[in-house]
Amino acid sequence: MGLNAPRSWRTSRVLRSASPVSAPAERIAGTEFGIVTCVYTAQNGFKYGFAGATPGILNAAAMLVVGLTGFCITPLREAGVVTLPELFERRFGPRVRAASAVVMVLGGLLNMGVFLRTGGEFLLAVSGVAGSPGSGGWLQAHTLELTMTVLLLLVGVYTVLGGMLSVLVTDFLQFVVMSAGLLVVTALVLLRVGWANLVAAVERHLGAGGFNPLANPVMGWPYVLFNACLNLAVVLTWMAVIQRVLAAKDARTGRQVYVRTSFFFVARFLIPGIWGIAALALFGPKVDSLRAMPRFLAGFVPVGIMGLLLAAMLAADMSTDSSYMLTWASLIYNDLLARFRRRAWSEREGLRVNRLIVAAIGVFLLVYGLWYPLKGDLWTYLGVTGTIYLASMSTLLVSCCYWRRASPAGAAAAIVTGATIPVAYLVLEQLPATSAFARDAVGPYWSGLAAYLGSALAMIVGSWIRPARREER
Repeated sequence: MGLNAPRSWRTSRVLRSASPVSAPAERIAGTEFGIVTCVYTAQNGFKYGFAGATPGILNAAAMLVVGLTGFCITPLREAGVVTLPELFERRFGPRVRAASAVVMVLGGLLNMGVFLRTGGEFLLAVSGVAGSPGSGGWLQAHTLELTMTVLLLLVGVYTVLGGMLSVLVTDFLQFVVMSAGLLVVTALVLLRVGWANLVAAVERHLGAGGFNPLANPVMGWPYVLFNACLNLAVVLTWMAVIQRVLAAKDARTGRQVYVRTSFFFVARFLIPGIWGIAALALFGPKVDSLRAMPRFLAGFVPVGIMGLLLAAMLAADMSTDSSYMLTWASLIYNDLLARFRRRAWSEREGLRVNRLIVAAIGVFLLVYGLWYPLKGDLWTYLGVTGTIYLASMSTLLVSCCYWRRASPAGAAAAIVTGATIPVAYLVLEQLPATSAFARDAVGPYWSGLAAYLGSALAMIVGSWIRPARREER
């Protein structure tokens, strides 16, 4: 059963018609930068210095190589699918489609679960509301919760009423505003703090490990290898990114988007990373690494420029959150609910269902953001939760495109293995009895590498034990 076999499920006309007809690099750049991005890249700069930009360099390299070669994305775009699970059904059957959609939604929602809290804390810190004296009482005690709720309502209305059209129209505009804000604040940092002082701060507090990830005792080869696997998998299978490729005019246009966008991912890590290094120079390494950059900006950036920065961050955050909510809603609608529909829904019914899905996702994000106690690096958390689906989906995509002997049994084994390892690590990390073991004996990087390697081996072994039938190849 090849990539161009007929579809067994009706694809939603609602969601396909909402997809962009072209995918300029600015749309990916705009969507892939929000408040959470700014915070975790600044945290990397604060904790690891210039070496903290390593994931951005690896991401740019992966995008450039994939864009130049067309590896996987050319056959994926030529298949004419709306989602990855739709492609997997053509090769591996409807059960693999449903299973892949489940792990993609699980990993995506857990990954996005910290967005609201991170955005709320950032806005409170840079605006000077957090920690400011006041009259006390219930309102002050619940400022973060109220901020998160307001953010959610703004994003929800923006998403439900505007849909993908709102993302398309505002991505370019917010990219312009965001770029202006980033460049102005970075110029201020370089002029008032000075490049020499930034370098000296990294050298003083972090030594050689602040410049070379392999010399950093926290990073090292496991960090680099895990991020290499992670970023290649993101480029190939992260739905918020590849939706632009799937919606491109043709495969050549999709490849050009990757090539044109590649260097942005270096800047995405480096520019906020410089802000984090400036916070390190001012506060030293003893303060909370996640809140150091917002605290620095609150006392450093003039009021007028702070307004520009907040506008840029809000625009970026709304566009990013909206795009992600539409992405996961698309998977739930197209790849999970389709199995239970007895008849085709009209466009009006489809829109109603999608809006309900978006609302449910919003409620989950609010509850999870308030409940989950983030431990360690924000970027590492995002990498581990993303691996829940990135490990197996990248394995399935490569096998689907290039290995004729891949079988449904191998695909199922890859999905189970790729999801089980990172989920087990997250659970062990939260349990008091096993948190030390998970943190010290295993660690997020080795568990992530185990997920990618284990998923690939599971595909090979499963396909060898139960080979694909001739008509499935």
